[in-house]
Amino acid sequence: MGGVEDDEPPSKRVKVSSGGLSDLSNGAYIREPASSSLSGSMARSLTSDGDDEVVGLKGIVKKVEFVRIIAEALYSLGYEKTGAHLEEESGVLLHSPVVKLFMQQVLDGKWDESVLSLHKIGLVDESIVKLASLVILEQKFFELLDAGKIMDALKTLRAEIAPLSLSSNRIRELSSFIISPQRDGVGVSGQDTLRVKSRSELLEELQKLFPPTVMIPEKRLVHLVEQALDLQRDACRFHNSLVGEMSLLMDHHCGKDHIPSHTLQILQEHHDEVWFLQFSHNGKYLASSSNDRSVIIWEVKRDGRVSLKHRLTGHQKPVSFISWSPDDNQFLTCGVEEVVRRWDVSSGECLHVYEKVGVGMVSSVWAPDGKRIFTGVTDRSISMWDLHGKELECWKGQRTLRISDLGITNDGKQIITVCKENIILLFGWDSKAEKVIEEDQPIISFALSRDGKLLLVSLLNQEIHLWNIEGNARLINKYKGHKRSRFVVRSCFGGLEQAFIASGSEDSQVYIWHRGSGELVMTLPGHSGTVNCVSWNPANPHMLASASDDRTIRVWGLKEIATMNKCNGKHSNGVVYCNGGGT
Repeated sequence: MGGVEDDEPPSKRVKVSSGGLSDLSNGAYIREPASSSLSGSMARSLTSDGDDEVVGLKGIVKKVEFVRIIAEALYSLGYEKTGAHLEEESGVLLHSPVVKLFMQQVLDGKWDESVLSLHKIGLVDESIVKLASLVILEQKFFELLDAGKIMDALKTLRAEIAPLSLSSNRIRELSSFIISPQRDGVGVSGQDTLRVKSRSELLEELQKLFPPTVMIPEKRLVHLVEQALDLQRDACRFHNSLVGEMSLLMDHHCGKDHIPSHTLQILQEHHDEVWFLQFSHNGKYLASSSNDRSVIIWEVKRDGRVSLKHRLTGHQKPVSFISWSPDDNQFLTCGVEEVVRRWDVSSGECLHVYEKVGVGMVSSVWAPDGKRIFTGVTDRSISMWDLHGKELECWKGQRTLRISDLGITNDGKQIITVCKENIILLFGWDSKAEKVIEEDQPIISFALSRDGKLLLVSLLNQEIHLWNIEGNARLINKYKGHKRSRFVVRSCFGGLEQAFIASGSEDSQVYIWHRGSGELVMTLPGHSGTVNCVSWNPANPHMLASASDDRTIRVWGLKEIATMNKCNGKHSNGVVYCNGGGT
């Protein structure tokens, strides 16, 4: 539990201040328009004066481009005749005659002719022409080699590829195939024998090299529609349901009823303030810890009801931190400057106690492989242990505060810790490389996103900062509104695709923000004391839990679920769909 005054002992949870191609292969062909008039006066050049004509109310969609991507979509869906008629009636060609000729030559294996046509397409960037020629000639080389024409392949390599190649290493690599054609390599598929890629695959590779004005990317219209749906979903402040029911026939919009904002259960098994709670990765369990020195494992039933599974005792001090194993079969608990205990979820048995003479533990986390654990120690060091309690390594120095969180990246290579009151350290425990994130305020706590790319940092000044920690760390958003002046208050990621940020607060409420916009979308009243910690079920975007000084845990869900529970006397917290779909 992160602290501001590092040297003071904690008191209360440490409370502190292609284009148009469809399944082409060798021997495939390029479609011809429905009428030969396409090559005559009816078919306008792709760069004619009419290219500036626009469609739509905003005047930003060029008509020629729009027609071309529609034609490509029709061809990709198998509507050959309809696509050809669109080209004929509109006078807009999907591909210019020279591009169409080039594509057919590639599919027919007319390599020399295709290289000549390539120079007639009108590509301004000579490096693209050179690279495309190299791709074509390498295909020629492999096909000759595959046909047993070794001397012809060698001639192609020496006379055609070598003058173009950008890399002498590539020339040596290609030469090795002449000596030993059984080996696998770049540009060749297959594990045991030399198998040349199909010509349709070659054409797709060439398509990626060319500007989209020359060859429209495959399924471009579908991509644009998917992009539009993504933008609508991301802009929706309350989107928190499965996207299977998103429709092209209407704009997407979700209401507040998609956010878990109604109390489904109040859990009252703890006898003192509840300081920490966390769902397991699979969402089947919830673990909570308290100032009463106990830990409770709660089981999430299939109908969404949460019930007590085990009450665990053994800690001699309040329990301030919990960490689930990667497989959710075990978890760690950390007493305040005391010991770390490892528990079996199924039996509730304490499997091991991790301790060091003369010092106490302040935090703990599992390695992603599940075979080691890391602990923060009161002497500001970090220790790595095997599961049987052998200390494998200890990093001394200013590695952690006496009171702080501990995290680890998904690849297991970096430990995340608060090394000074306003500095987070990303420490490569194997590489010894270090990266820091410096805030201008003391750090209270932090949480790592499920994909390990984002870090949520709660600060003394009642702000929560969102950092992207991939590569060079950068601040990407801030969240404000909750109250925090004396105690450790924790926040978390949650909801569908972790699109929301939730936090506890000293005003007894839960605060929820939209992660992307930073907008405060909801506050949840109900507790009668400080909300110390929140946890969103990773497997159910409609289940949220909060722990409070009022000695209770509240389980939050959807309004319709709460209403149904009242009517039927049953609990269900199932996932529902947006836009009116059913469960």
